[in-house]
Amino acid sequence: MATCNSSSEGLPPVAEPAVEGEPHLPVGRELAEANRFAYAALCGISLSQLFPEPEQSSFCTEFVAGLVKWLELPGAVLPTMTAFANGLAGEGADVFAAILLKDPILKDDPLVIIQDLLSFSLQDGCYDARARVLICHMTSLFRVPVRELDLLEETFLESLKETKEEESEMAEASRKKKENRRKWKRYLLIGLATVGGGTVIGVTGGLAAPLVAAGAATIIGSAGAAALGSVAGIAVLTSLFGAAGAGLTGYKMKKRVGAIEEFTFLPLTEGRQLHITIAITGWLASGKYRTFSAPWAALARSREQYCLAWEAKYLMELGNALETILSGLANMVAQEALKYTVLSGIVAALTWPASLLTVANVIDNPWGVCLHRSAEVGKHLAHILLSRQQGRRPVTLIGFSLGARVIYFCLQEMAQEKDCQGIIEDVVLLGAPVEGEAKHWEPFRKVVSGRIINGYCRGDWLLSFVYRTSSVQLRVAGLQPVLLQDRRVENVDLSSVGS
Repeated sequence: MATCNSSSEGLPPVAEPAVEGEPHLPVGRELAEANRFAYAALCGISLSQLFPEPEQSSFCTEFVAGLVKWLELPGAVLPTMTAFANGLAGEGADVFAAILLKDPILKDDPLVIIQDLLSFSLQDGCYDARARVLICHMTSLFRVPVRELDLLEETFLESLKETKEEESEMAEASRKKKENRRKWKRYLLIGLATVGGGTVIGVTGGLAAPLVAAGAATIIGSAGAAALGSVAGIAVLTSLFGAAGAGLTGYKMKKRVGAIEEFTFLPLTEGRQLHITIAITGWLASGKYRTFSAPWAALARSREQYCLAWEAKYLMELGNALETILSGLANMVAQEALKYTVLSGIVAALTWPASLLTVANVIDNPWGVCLHRSAEVGKHLAHILLSRQQGRRPVTLIGFSLGARVIYFCLQEMAQEKDCQGIIEDVVLLGAPVEGEAKHWEPFRKVVSGRIINGYCRGDWLLSFVYRTSSVQLRVAGLQPVLLQDRRVENVDLSSVGS
């Protein structure tokens, strides 16, 4: 695929490994030419429907150009495919899908086309979030269960690992690696001495690794440095998972960033996956929810999931304040009065029960502190993702309360950068204490490739209460739908379970 730069070669299909000595064609190339045309056309039309924005045009065009080459279609079809990718198709996607389903190869197992598209999308070690959204769209068109795609991705990942292990055991490869190591060691040390002022001695292993990589790139160029991994599988794995291969758990905030005191990724699962999920907790409390991972015990978005541990001290203070507020409202009469005022839509300060206003100072200060810190954490998270600490894989973000606010400011920060596209697949914001006007969410369209889910609860009286001093005209996303007309935006009313 032409959208990510890498020197690695294409990989063989997953389902049927090539027989030794007999190269196995990608499944897509085994289709009749007319059906290969339909395959490319279907992808082009789908891309134009999924990503109609002008800033996405280059991705769509490059994707179909790479696919035409992958399928070995005549160059003469490229203008037509480009037109499809730019939304100029005269036919609908369902027409080409129907043609493909009549092909003998796909008739009994349409998953084959998904496998081929996945192989194409991963060939250069970059799994763009937009490519995964397209693949998910194709699974829907061919009525392939999403679970089948997950299994296919897991199988593909295992095949990459096996390729890496097999090649590393080969004596010839080992010998060449040693020769290359001796050959480059002297030049790398010279380059490092130049960059580091001769202070290579004493550098710890953790710091030396990126320095060595930087030295290699300086001497032989980025493409040459990537080529040092002689096996395509190794290069793809390195790109997908990052050079360290440790995922986000390998990230440590080396020093205090602005007002941020704590920022760490904690693993929620043991597995590895071609797409990852980051969950962000909104507050901590004593008892069951005293840890960042507790609210996400049932989360099963992917095999590789993390939770973000951030500013625990302040989130615990907020949680304690919330418990104080709730325990102070044990009186049934006060609760009923509060419920009535909120549901009737009256949010002016005078409508709140006096018993609640007397303890307002308990929550106002920790809430204000956490509002500020969540914005800073969100901006820092944006730069972590932009720097590809997670590797070149799609990321899904999910958070509640102030965790949703972290995501909001993360997207806001990413939207200001040129290379923000193709990283975020889906985002889920639950009870988000952020601005709900559509104009503030519009920039997120170029950052998020898949869905932007806003879970709101009209009867969330606590969220209404902390915003009681704000203008009555303020739209809070956690209290009402975000009225942005875009296929990405989904508003989910949680009032029946959260009020």
